[in-house]
Amino acid sequence: MCRTLEVSHSGFYAWLDRDECARDLEDARLERLILAIYDDHRCVYGAPRIYKALQRSGETRSRKRVAKSMRRIGLRSKATRRFRIQTTDSKHDHPIAPDLLKRNFSPSAPNRAWVSDITYIGTEEGWLYLAVIMDLFSRRVVGWSMGSTMDVSLVTAALDMAVEGRRPAPGCIFHSDRGSQYACGDFRAALEAKDFKPSMSRRGDCYDNAAAESLHHSLKTECVLLHDYKTRDEARASVLDYIERFYNRLRLHSSIGYLSPVEFESARAG
Repeated sequence: MCRTLEVSHSGFYAWLDRDECARDLEDARLERLILAIYDDHRCVYGAPRIYKALQRSGETRSRKRVAKSMRRIGLRSKATRRFRIQTTDSKHDHPIAPDLLKRNFSPSAPNRAWVSDITYIGTEEGWLYLAVIMDLFSRRVVGWSMGSTMDVSLVTAALDMAVEGRRPAPGCIFHSDRGSQYACGDFRAALEAKDFKPSMSRRGDCYDNAAAESLHHSLKTECVLLHDYKTRDEARASVLDYIERFYNRLRLHSSIGYLSPVEFESARAG
């Protein structure tokens, strides 16, 4: 090898005995930190969130260097296929509430505006439907309900959970799409009894409920589509763990300054 590369034997052995340079040692240390953050956060963080997580721990490496290190060790945010089934039945005769939210996704205080949506989770037993309610102030999921049918009881149970945990003052906006579950008389009566102001997106405009849509996308790509659930109970346990342990308490959200929802609320409360 030395003859082929035209390197002296003494030079080759000197290179073997040479200590690693400071840059190589620092790169190795950075890679260990990146791997730890990546593993601790369900292997779903890309370079922007890992960069922010490193900043929070006192590391000052640039985002470009973090991305380069991730490429070198073969890490990337998990991305999965996307598919949709229809969960919004807007072809009904129920009254439609006006859009009070008007894409103002950053209220100034908690419990001023909540958004809600329904999604689906595939299992070998059939679909499991999930209704969630999010407080836009902190992006915290404050209520959820899961079941094998997609009827008004699904969203009513999520609402009851959210109200029990948050105790919002009268006048909180409750924003959703135009689905029959939200527009029917039973749910409108539930909102009225709890002094909410109902609000609905415009027909066919998912951007009017973008925060809830984004939550469901994160749930699918970071949790649901990474598993093959045999039973609804297995899916339910997985989703609850994602929402309560990871999404609300650990996941860094770019819309609230790369804090978790629980951290953001604690910081604002202080």
